[in-house]
Amino acid sequence: MANFIEELYYGNIEPQNMKKKKSKSYSRKMKILSENEDILLEKLHEEDKKLFLEYVDAWGIVDGESIVDSFISGFRLGARFTYDTFVETESSLLKEE
Repeated sequence: MANFIEELYYGNIEPQNMKKKKSKSYSRKMKILSENEDILLEKLHEEDKKLFLEYVDAWGIVDGESIVDSFISGFRLGARFTYDTFVETESSLLKEE
């Protein structure tokens, strides 16, 4: 793991692409989403289909940006833990209030 930072820099470490086993609950929810989308698209008229698909696309973008923001926040929190653990030398008992 000596080259971890270099591997991250060159894009060889992609946490979002790490394979994870999906839970049965997750798989069921994905199936429900897919089936319901198909049912709705069958029932909607062309103009409503377009509106629905725009909604789905917009939600995907908003959700994706939210996930990126959560990742960045988590990464920063981890960095703060590391800093506090290895760099910060002042004892909380000795701090003046």
